[in-house]
Amino acid sequence: MTSSTPLPRIGFIGLGIMGSRMAANLAAGGFPLTVWNRTLATAEAFAADHDARVAGSPAELADVSDIVVTMVVDGDQVESVLLGPDGVASGARPGLLCIDCSTIGPAAAQRIAAGLDPHGIHLIDAPVTGSAPRAADGTLTIMAGGAAEDFALGRSVLDAMGRLVLHVGPLGHGQTIKIINNSVAAANALTVAQALLVGSDAGVDLDSLVAVMEAGSGSSTMLSLKAGPMRSHDFTPLFKLAHMLKDVRLCLDAAGVPFDAAQAAEDALREADELGFGEDDFAAILEAVERRSDRRL
Repeated sequence: MTSSTPLPRIGFIGLGIMGSRMAANLAAGGFPLTVWNRTLATAEAFAADHDARVAGSPAELADVSDIVVTMVVDGDQVESVLLGPDGVASGARPGLLCIDCSTIGPAAAQRIAAGLDPHGIHLIDAPVTGSAPRAADGTLTIMAGGAAEDFALGRSVLDAMGRLVLHVGPLGHGQTIKIINNSVAAANALTVAQALLVGSDAGVDLDSLVAVMEAGSGSSTMLSLKAGPMRSHDFTPLFKLAHMLKDVRLCLDAAGVPFDAAQAAEDALREADELGFGEDDFAAILEAVERRSDRRL
């Protein structure tokens, strides 16, 4: 007879566009799951659909979990749910592993880890990339920073949420790689928006322009994903513009050398945010390009 090791009990905090889909994959993978969300009704609806428990607080969630995953908006929220009043640290036993999948920048990850250390709680910074569709089907790319033994402990959880799961180095390196990647994505989205407007102004057939770029050296993931929504001005959020702006700013704050493409993207994202598109998909960076040119695509 062979024995099997039971799956770790997972606490999941943050059931937004990404978190709800990631947590659903953990539930589908058979992990015993407890959830907490700032909006109780959201947690209750999720639990009803996925055979999960609802905790009354992050501390209560920590008390019944071996591993806690956080997927919230920014460093302040991560710090609040982990170290704030009635936070994870106040309910956890020593040895708990926290996996933060939010994008908060390396400085915040290191600061929060230092706050957790006196409680005997370990932290992996494991931001994700891939947007909502890949969160739904469990094919995210996950870049994890932290101690090798902590990564090994959390590997089964990460594998349930992602297809490419990498241990990229010490704590904070996951965040650094993520914000560089997102800054490149934002810069590419800005380039796509500008190229479409230049092509439109020249009177060329945009179907042909996009087809040639996709087949040639101008191809990019942002061209494939965002050219269509930009052309139709359909900014249904897969990844909110305000969140992309936050990530690019984190990259610029952490960068020790100039990153001119990221700075240009930050300028355009900020303008689009000021125009009221912060809650829309970051394809709405087009709105800033159009306003600068006084021309509609």
